[in-house]
Amino acid sequence: MDQPVKQNVAEIAVSNRKTLVIPLLIITIGTGWLLTTLNIVPGLNWIWILGLAIIGLLSFAVSGLDKSSVLIGPFFLIASSLSVLRQSGYITLDVEVPILVIVVGCLLLVARSKSIPFPQWMALDTEKRKAE
Repeated sequence: MDQPVKQNVAEIAVSNRKTLVIPLLIITIGTGWLLTTLNIVPGLNWIWILGLAIIGLLSFAVSGLDKSSVLIGPFFLIASSLSVLRQSGYITLDVEVPILVIVVGCLLLVARSKSIPFPQWMALDTEKRKAE
């Protein structure tokens, strides 16, 4: 008899998070399209805005909370929000870019925290080097 293949709980969790990518992407594109069609927020480049936001959300969904997602996730979410403000005329590109530079610096400081774990891909790399 064939024995069922046992998967590690961590592998199952990562696999489940990765299956979120396509449905979330479709939902966000549809939401932006609907908001533009209904003239709720016309004149915004929703593909760009929602693309930035989905990258930010997916960084957490795919890798969980680690040093890379703490940097990537909030950066893209904030970039998406600032893009809405710029496209709506509330801020200019001259204001948006310096804010993003400040945000990157702050997020790099947060990512240095010892309480935030290294990403799995980095930990695996370190373990391989130690074994050699």
